[in-house]
Order: sequence, then structure tokens, then C-alpha cells
Amino acid sequence: MTAQEERRESAWPSGSGPLLLGVRHHGPGSARAVRAALEAARPRIVLIEGPPEADTLIPLAADEDMRPPVALLAHAVDEPGRSAFWPLAEFSPEWVAIRWALEHEVPARFIDLPATHTLAWGREGAAAAEPEGPTSAAEEPAQQAQGETVPEAEAEAEGERTGEGAGEAADENAGDGGPGSAVDTVRVDPLAALAEAAGYDDPERWWEDVVEHRGTGGDVFAPFAALEEAMGALREVEVTGGRDRDSVREAYMRLQMRAAQKEFGDDEVAVVCGAWHVPTLREKRTMAADRALLKGLPKVKADMTWVPWTHRRLARASGYGAGIDSPGWYGHLFGAPDRPVERWLTKVAGLLREEDRIVSSAHVIEAVRLAETLAAMRGRPLPGLTETTDAVRAVMCEGSDVPLSLVHDRLVVGDVLGEVPEAAPAVPLQRDLARLQRRLRLKPEALERELELDLRKENDAERSRLLHRLRLLGVAWGEPAVSRSSTGTFRETWRLRWEPELAVRVAEAGVWGTTVLAAATAKAEADAVSARSLADITALAEHCLLAELTDALPVVMRVLADRAALDADVAHLAQALPALVRSLRYGDVRATDTRALTEVAAGLAERIFVGLPPACAALDAEAAQEMRGHVDAVHGAVGLLGDAVGAGHGDLRVRWHSVLRVLSGRDTVPGVIRGRAVRLLLDDGELAQDEAARLMGLVLSPGTAPADAAAWIEGFVGGGSGGGMLLVHDERLLGLVDTWLTGVPGDAFTDVLPLLRRTFSAYEPGVRRTLGELVRRGPGRGSVAAAGGSGAPGFAADLDHDRADAVLPVVRLLLGLDDDRVRIDDNDLAGVAG
Repeated sequence: MTAQEERRESAWPSGSGPLLLGVRHHGPGSARAVRAALEAARPRIVLIEGPPEADTLIPLAADEDMRPPVALLAHAVDEPGRSAFWPLAEFSPEWVAIRWALEHEVPARFIDLPATHTLAWGREGAAAAEPEGPTSAAEEPAQQAQGETVPEAEAEAEGERTGEGAGEAADENAGDGGPGSAVDTVRVDPLAALAEAAGYDDPERWWEDVVEHRGTGGDVFAPFAALEEAMGALREVEVTGGRDRDSVREAYMRLQMRAAQKEFGDDEVAVVCGAWHVPTLREKRTMAADRALLKGLPKVKADMTWVPWTHRRLARASGYGAGIDSPGWYGHLFGAPDRPVERWLTKVAGLLREEDRIVSSAHVIEAVRLAETLAAMRGRPLPGLTETTDAVRAVMCEGSDVPLSLVHDRLVVGDVLGEVPEAAPAVPLQRDLARLQRRLRLKPEALERELELDLRKENDAERSRLLHRLRLLGVAWGEPAVSRSSTGTFRETWRLRWEPELAVRVAEAGVWGTTVLAAATAKAEADAVSARSLADITALAEHCLLAELTDALPVVMRVLADRAALDADVAHLAQALPALVRSLRYGDVRATDTRALTEVAAGLAERIFVGLPPACAALDAEAAQEMRGHVDAVHGAVGLLGDAVGAGHGDLRVRWHSVLRVLSGRDTVPGVIRGRAVRLLLDDGELAQDEAARLMGLVLSPGTAPADAAAWIEGFVGGGSGGGMLLVHDERLLGLVDTWLTGVPGDAFTDVLPLLRRTFSAYEPGVRRTLGELVRRGPGRGSVAAAGGSGAPGFAADLDHDRADAVLPVVRLLLGLDDDRVRIDDNDLAGVAG
């Protein structure tokens, strides 16, 4: 029996016109229903909602290396960042239709508005209204900088009011008119509306009950007819006019349907599209009217290919307009041959065991029983995700939502990453990247993982270079992380995670070259010329060394030297120096010649030494804090620069210490910088403790304004510089602070309190507790070796009762207690002081 004869014996009646299969995108129930309907109808051609430019890519869906989820990616040839995606999962009805057509050697075609118009429409319409498909690559930060938003795919960007886009706002498309149109459009959420009509509060639960878990009763076409009728009723309440996006898309679809009917016959065409479109596709419209809607649409030249996608990017939580709540669960429902609940709960048990939770076979059995009981009590045909989740929480997670969140993240949503065959079209840069990934054994994965690299090993060094080059190109596949195993410069730690949008970044970067090395080199050279600040160029020089861009480094260094010679701002020079000095450390590990970099760094350091004291004079509080940070950065950089410079530059450390002495003793320099200079000299052994104590005593004398004294203290012992431990081990310094603080007048104390709180609040809790213990004992003769031995001024060994008695009235007042109702002993007061 021929396919045509089989079709005539099917339930699809002859003379009924094209078979319109309205679906929910990414709905496994829709996918199964589409497959059953196509098997019964046996059409001679299958038309699918999607961009027609992808017709030539359809045969790749049959490649053994093609594994969904995948997406069709369209991008403008002249503007690769302007792109759109059409995602497809294994349980997407469109994917099932494509696979059915390929398996039965039936032609399949996409009939939605071409991507050449979709991309151009997004560019022109972005200023008028936000499209709904937020999975567009152009909505990522790099494209937002261009001030443009492109719909992910017109099939999805319209929110697919087809029963598949639950939770979308009813007025999400208001004002989303087409070119030359400013019509308002009032939308309804069809899934929510149908669920409400059936008495359901949760649209997803309604969909599971009526579609996912119910049979067709023998008539495989009945569900589509019922859904078409429901959508027709819903569309009657929609108010549209003019040439809005839906009407233009549907006009194009009708034209493609007519062409297919003319070629294959009226009853030989099957159409798989969002159920929202079915009522208008069924309407009789003239070809002239449809062509008029398409006249004058904007265009751009577009390329298309297949790219890997992930379940996580199919989830509505990712911002995807036609997303679903549980792609992992839907994938399980579609793929499970039988007993889906038992198989699902077995997966959950396996995951929890991997996380060292005690889950036995008995737990699985009890969870299955509970899920089935809950479904029966709630009047559901089979347990759904709600019932299985409740059962997992009660039986396997002991009522806790903490392990349940792991189940949701890993299984309900999931991190499945699709694959596309090598035969798929790709820009040359993408092919070079794929070759490097294979050679270096760096497989893209959707699940984030840490990668430890030992740069002494050649393969790890090449991996490092690749990741640094990609970061320079804006392809953030890996992000540097702090190594937990070693702090040596030969170690690197990366957090790797491949996102689908990175395919767009690679396409964008393709304008710089056909290989990763060539593209990174060209991009670095261009960035050096266009850099706005000296710090940007020094950071770029550091990246060039990390990425081993030997051809780009001379260009970057030439621009750096020119900018450094012209920039007289000490703050800019101080910002630039640390990155240069850090880069010098890479020479040993990466075998990079850093002589030119050393000369530039030494020259910057000398200019900073000359210009820093004048630059620190007469600064306000905010500018002084910023300059203090620059002083710290330069101090660390000079320490690292050390012996790297030649004899022609002298001893940079000695010259830097001279600068710090000038800063510490100049009255016109803000207190926070003077205090910091004294502390740095003390830490380097260039200043004796007695001298540091003398300088602190002078600053904290009654003749110094309290605010200036508080700023000096912050510079000396503030922040995370270890100043707290310095006060703990040198009771003289703490005694000076204590004496000054107790003598600050009441009106001035209110002004300096915020600064003091900022200084001491940065200390570790243990340090603060120890300082409190010292202070509560009151002045005395200390016995700390660091303070100069026993007899040195410090704090007494026992509590000072006179000082304690002085604060008792205030403590009672704070606690709201009368004198005769409470007795506060020494231990109580010690607790308050601590």
C-alpha cells in the first residue's frame, strides 16, 4: 500500500484542506500528538513555523551527531551581534515534525516570516516597543550597549499565545506595532484563559492533566480541532489593527501554505505551528491582501546555522518568552517508555545519593505510593510534577526544601547541552575554536565546573592561552577564579560554563580574524588604539601577556609609552602601574620577554615618585580616601618591581620610602594619607616603633582637630591592613588612641564617630574582642614584649573599678532598670565592654 493510499484510509477526511496542527512549543504532549497525527494523515509535505532561510539546514537534523536541545541561529552578516534564536528540544513538536519528515522522506519547509525581515524589524522597532522574546543574544550586555533589542525568534518573541506561554502578561504586546504602525494590541494569555475556564488556578497543571496525561480516545485529530476552536474563541477578544507583527507573520504563512497546496494538493499539506495562529491560517484571505501586508518590510542580509542549546535556557526563569517551567521534567515525560513516575523518582534518588544523602529503594517505593495517592486525592489522571515534588519533599528530603532545590535545579530544569554536527555552517573562527577545543580536550559543558591549570605543563598552558584569548574577544566561556590549592603564579583556576549566547559572541568576533590567535591579536591592537585611559592600556598589556599575543604586544607597548609620556595625572599613573608590575611576574612561567614592559613600569614609578606629594595636598575627604588607595597600590607595585629594574633606575624601594617620609610629615597632606605613610614605613622596617608612637602622640595631641586625628588613625590602623593586630601587640599605640578618644569633646565626638566606626568595624571579631578586653582594664603598666617589655605604658592586668563605676548609670539607663532592682558585677560589665 502506498503512502497516499494509507493516508486515504486515515481519519483525516479528504477535501478538508490542509491539516493544521496547533501546538504548544516545547510541550511533550503536543509532540506526541503531532507524531500520531502525521502518522495517521501521511501528508506529502510538512510546513513548520520557523525561518525559511533554515530550509537547507533541515537535513542536518537527521545527522547522528545532532543531539537536541539545539537552536537555529540567525545573525545579520554585517552586524553579527544582531541575532535571533529558534530553540528546539527533543520534545518540541517542531523537532518531532522535522524528524518525522526526514524519516519518511517527505519534504519539510519553514513558513514563518524570513529572518532577513525579523532581524531588520527588531532593529527598527526597538525604539518603539520592547519585543517579548528575551532570549535574543542582542539582549545580553554586549548588545545592550548598542542600544538595540532583537526578538529571539518571531515564533517565540510574540510570547506564543498558543497555550504554550503560560504566565505572560495580558498586555505584553501593547503598542508593538509593525513598521509604519502605531496600533495598540490587547492580548490574552490563552493557556491561563483555558485553564481558568476549566477551573484550574495553575495553567501548567491544567496542561499536564488535559494534554500530557490523557489519551486521544482513538481520534488523533480531535485534540487539534478542540484547541483550534478554543483559540478561535480567544482571538475574538483580541483587539488588533493595521500591520502588527502577528498579522504580517500569518500573512506570510498563508502565502507559503497556498504555494504548497498548489504544488502538492489541498489535502496533502500538514502545518505545525503555534495554536494561536491556527484560526487565522484557516481563514480565507486574498493573496493580494496578504502581499500588501508584506510590502515594504525592512531587510538585512542574514546567515543561519544550528547551535547547541540548553534545557536551562528553555526555562521561563531564564527570561525566554515561550519558556516552560520544567524542561528537564518534560524531557523525561517525552523520553520515558513506560512508568514515568517510577523512573523519575529513581533519578531523584540517584541524584540525592550522589550528594551523600541516605536514600534507599524503600524511599523510592514510598515516594511512588505517596505521589499516586496525592494524584487520586486531587482527581488527577496521573501524578504530575506537583505530586512527585510533594512526595520527594516528604519522603526523601524529610520535609526540607534545601535538597529539594537541588532536585529542581539539576533535574526539573537541568543542564543538558545539545550538540551539532561539524557539517553545520559556521564562521571560520568557530571552526578554529572547535578544533582547539578538541585538541586541548576542553569540551563545552552547560554545567559550571572548575578547571585547575598548571602552567608548567604545555597542555595546561595552551588551555590558559585559549581562555585568555577568548576573554579578550568577549567570549566569556571561562572566568578566572581564586585558586584553593596554590597561590603560585604557575597555577590558574577557571570557572567554565558554556552558554548558547557564546555562539553569537564567536560570530561577532569573527570580524577580527579567521583563527582565535589572529582575531585576538587584531582585537588587542584595535583596543589599544581606542583605549580611553592609561589604566585600560596597562590592563590590556597584562591580557596580552596572559594570552601570549606576541604580535600585539609591541603595538600595545608603543601606545602605552606614548600615553604615559603625555599623561600628567598622578592618579592615572598610579592606577596603571600595578597591572604592569603584575605582568612582569608572567615572564618566568610563560617564557615571555618583558624587558620593554619593565622599562615602562620603571618610568611610570619615577614619575609617580615626583608627582605624588604635590598631588596629595589640599584634598577633600573623598579624594583623600581615593588617593590613599593609590598609595597602597603603588606600595605593593614597588615591592614587586624590586630587582626587576636595571641599575639605571637606582633602588626604587629606597626612593619610594623617601616619598613616604615626605607624605608622613607634610601638614598639607590629609591625615588619612599621612597615617597610611607612617604605617607603610613601619611595616617595611624603615621606621622604629618608638618613632611611630611619637608621631601618633603628636597627631593625637590636643592641638590637632579631632576630625584630622580620626582620619590619621584610620590611615594608620584602618581597614583590612592588620591594624587591629598592631594595636593588640603594641599597647602603647592602643593607649595613645584610648587617651585621645576619652579626651575628645562631646560636640566633636559626634563628628568623628562615623569615621572611627568605619575604622574599627573592619577588624575581625576576635581582634575586636581582644581590644575590648584590653580597654576595659584601663590604663596601667603593660607587659607585652612588643611594647618594649614589662613596665611599658599600656593597660592594667585587672579591671579598673573606678572607670567601670562611671559607666554604670548609662548601662542602667540603656537597660531600663532602676538602681535598687539590679546589681551589675564585673563579669556583666566585661560582657558589655566586649
